Amino acid sequence: MSYSVGQVAGFAGVTVRTLHHYDGIGLLVPGERSGAGHRRYSDADLDRLQQILFYRELGFPLEEVAVLLDDPDADPRAHLRRRHEVLTVRIERLRKMAAAVEQAMEARRMGINLTPEEKFEVFGDFDPDAYEEEVQERWGNTDAYRQSQQRTASYSKEDWQRIQRESDELTRRFVGLMEAGEPADSEAAMDAAEAHRQEISRNYYECGHEMHTRLGDMCVTDERFTRNIDQAKPGLAAYMRDAFLANAVRYTS
Repeated sequence: MSYSVGQVAGFAGVTVRTLHHYDGIGLLVPGERSGAGHRRYSDADLDRLQQILFYRELGFPLEEVAVLLDDPDADPRAHLRRRHEVLTVRIERLRKMAAAVEQAMEARRMGINLTPEEKFEVFGDFDPDAYEEEVQERWGNTDAYRQSQQRTASYSKEDWQRIQRESDELTRRFVGLMEAGEPADSEAAMDAAEAHRQEISRNYYECGHEMHTRLGDMCVTDERFTRNIDQAKPGLAAYMRDAFLANAVRYTS
């Protein structure tokens, strides 16, 4: 059997113009012609077209496709290996681009006016947007959440960098107290806890002592928080929880 150019275009999902081009450059020359000189494609031609489209899908230029199909010395495995390397790099680049776009979309939705590059510069490997859905489920209906959303909506990169510096300094302060052997209920540890509470109130929402103790409990009951906090020093999460509680008792007793 043989097929017209229109039929083959329909089978393969390509345009008639593409088939004419392949014929013109000698990549896919129809095996037959009708009495009127029209192109007629055989089953063997369809097999070749299938191979052409396979290599094109992988990104091979037409010149390389012709070599692969017609040069008896061509090594398809070597060509495919090289193309696989190129595609792997391209896929990784596209993955990063997609992730950056997603972060930009989430940042815009959350009101964090940072580019993906700025967010990485401020937060490093930690992605604050990754927990947004969970945060909304747990605290979306609270005044604290609404207040935090309203405040952070106007923060610039410099604001976030300042907040990150404050947070890092508090972490170093707690670590220093632990290493100095200060008990979690000592005046120095409670003062650090109070500074932590005030930092939250200043930058995010009004954080009372009761809420602060609940945050301390999360430091040890949620293994993600524990793992992240304890990177600075093993046991730091529990130490901070105890300091938060002692500080709350100091102010409410």
